[in-house]
Amino acid sequence: MIDLVSRLFSRGQPVVSDAGPRDAKAIAALHAASFRRGWSDGEVEQLLRDPNVVADRALMRRGLVGFILTRCAADEAEILSIAVGQDARGRGLGRKLLQRNLQRLAGLGVREVFLEVGAENDTALRLYEHMGFEQVGKRERYYGSDATLDSTALVLRREIG
Repeated sequence: MIDLVSRLFSRGQPVVSDAGPRDAKAIAALHAASFRRGWSDGEVEQLLRDPNVVADRALMRRGLVGFILTRCAADEAEILSIAVGQDARGRGLGRKLLQRNLQRLAGLGVREVFLEVGAENDTALRLYEHMGFEQVGKRERYYGSDATLDSTALVLRREIG
């Protein structure tokens, strides 16, 4: 416990740990700031209470700066959402969150993980490629029909465990 507290108050190094229902409001706020359609506090809390959801958070100076939510079904999982706050980007935090989450999933017997990502999201695509994900599908107009946005989602997959 002392180690965790000292890391929390160290010189701006994020601490990655399990997320729970008490994090719902902060995760919902970061989700809303990161995506076109944010999730409500209630939606996030419901996910965090779901025994099939594996959730990790990144804290820095006692504030949430990142999260990942994944839902398991048998030996597969789907990454529902991952986000890192604007001020914490570029430090490898997305990779740390993803690595920890994949380790936890492997420990639960998950053998493959899927996700959907916007085709225009170059930063996320680089992260997922670096972490061994490969494109297995494409969904046109997945994010709506707004002509000013590329609404295509790429379906990615990675084996683990």
